[in-house]
Amino acid sequence: MNNGKHYSKGSSMPQLPKDNKLVLYSMRFCPFAQRVHLVLDAKNIPYHTVYINLTEKPEWLVQKSPLMKVPALEIPGEAEPLIESLVICDYLDEKYPQVKLHSTDPLRKARDKILIERFSSVIGPMYQIYTFSASDVTDAVRQVATGLQLYEDELRKRGTKFFGGNDRPGMVDLMLWPWTERSHIITLISDKYELDTERFAKLIKWRDDMANDPAVKGSFLSAENHLKFLETRRTGSPNYDILVNQAKKMRTS
Repeated sequence: MNNGKHYSKGSSMPQLPKDNKLVLYSMRFCPFAQRVHLVLDAKNIPYHTVYINLTEKPEWLVQKSPLMKVPALEIPGEAEPLIESLVICDYLDEKYPQVKLHSTDPLRKARDKILIERFSSVIGPMYQIYTFSASDVTDAVRQVATGLQLYEDELRKRGTKFFGGNDRPGMVDLMLWPWTERSHIITLISDKYELDTERFAKLIKWRDDMANDPAVKGSFLSAENHLKFLETRRTGSPNYDILVNQAKKMRTS
């Protein structure tokens, strides 16, 4: 990800170079948009990023994303952009096959897609914790652990470093990572909610291996920075450019 500011209401549409690159409409703290960044970076596909303020959306966003949300991918020569993270990621995997992320075996690919879909059972309670909207944090953490058991068991069954194999992360790994990256937020809220190191030994090792992957490093943000943004969102005035502002302070201090 680059360090650009988020375009907001009243802003002019960005004038990008006519270099035939893909354009990803994103938001720096959006896990669904991060999925697309991960795939683009894993495949070494050149692209431009345009960040969007999702509270005060620029009027022209409807031309790039008919549902006025991110991620949206603009394809050179195509009038209609793609939306929805999983749709975009599947398109990229088929369009740029030099680095395959999905299995070439149809049955394995289908089962991997089921794993990705079932991760919603983890995303829901995680989201409640991160946004401070869980009525019972302990119960939400329990739901997260229950959901993660499927993935711990799957890694043990596969016997590989990543869900996609031993060599490098595949599509399942990348689609799960954005919420894994944010999982440390739970321990920042309370250190009593750390994952059980015996129950989730494989997942914890997977998490550490994923953190060292070059594509993951390209969009990585610390849990502390994610939490800072969520805290501004909690006030009703989310600061999408909090990291941009921090960078400016560092340069002028």
